[in-house]
Amino acid sequence: MVALAFSRPLVLIAVLSALVGVVHSMPSPAFVAAIVDVVPAQRRSRAFNLQFWAFNLGMAVASLLAGVLAEASFTALFLVDAGATLAAAAVIGWKVPETLRRAAPALAPRPPAESGRLRSPGLHTALTDRTFLVFVGLTFVLAVLTLQTSTIMPLAMRSDGLGPSAYGLVVALGGALIVLGQLFVPRLIDRHRKDVVLAVSTALLALGFGVLAVADDLAVYLGAAVVWTVGSMLAAPPNAQINADLAPPQLRARYQSVFYLTFPAAAFVAPTLGGVSLQYLGDRHWLIVGGLGLLAAFGHLLAGPPRERHVAALQRAAGREPTAPADHVSTG
Repeated sequence: MVALAFSRPLVLIAVLSALVGVVHSMPSPAFVAAIVDVVPAQRRSRAFNLQFWAFNLGMAVASLLAGVLAEASFTALFLVDAGATLAAAAVIGWKVPETLRRAAPALAPRPPAESGRLRSPGLHTALTDRTFLVFVGLTFVLAVLTLQTSTIMPLAMRSDGLGPSAYGLVVALGGALIVLGQLFVPRLIDRHRKDVVLAVSTALLALGFGVLAVADDLAVYLGAAVVWTVGSMLAAPPNAQINADLAPPQLRARYQSVFYLTFPAAAFVAPTLGGVSLQYLGDRHWLIVGGLGLLAAFGHLLAGPPRERHVAALQRAAGREPTAPADHVSTG
């Protein structure tokens, strides 16, 4: 970030931006793995919900501060960012210990199919875990839908005669809803099956974006933003919880790494295919997006029961009783 503050050649800026992007993605798997290490299983849904809320609150504050700093000096913006990041690194290095207890617990008898999976090191285990990969694929669809707001929706709004201020208002509304309402989500989804919650959340995203096929004015965009934002809010806790449940303890960060690849992959696919779709299909693009979301919602309902049986088998193999009830989102 310091180097970017003083860089002028475009090639150098591109290289530094790529490096920043790489290291920016590195902490996410470790953060989630640490939450799983230190938070009891029955309270992880609340912990992941708080993490999602804190991230969005930080994004909102950062956007506000960035706007103020940029008015004064772009160089100062980069330097303040670098200083804050360095301070965060120092606090983590000083105050945050290793969270994974590496002492091997007493092992219960393992199902033959699961014992090999738990012992296999490296990314191979995650990349050959079919239950996990189905979940990753469904999350990829969720990410593609979510990224419509920052890639294709601005183009659609411009074609409808709406300017940047209208787009900013739609985005700001979504951020405000998350900051104000995310802390109430665990109470709302408590005692509901995780696959049902994800199916409902994905269906809301599909509905919100599908409505844009008939959107011509700002009021419709704002109403649609409420619908898809609620869908995103509902999806965050069970998505993270399922991802954590599917990972063997020693491979949590590896599984998180594969899981988080869905988001940069979606960031490539959404604008690439979405731009072509919007150009040649016009408003019918949003019907395709909505249909894709509904298929993913149905996929969650189909994949949920066998996934929960798989999670229960993993818990028994690790010498733990399955979380009760295993197929529900619990907030303790």
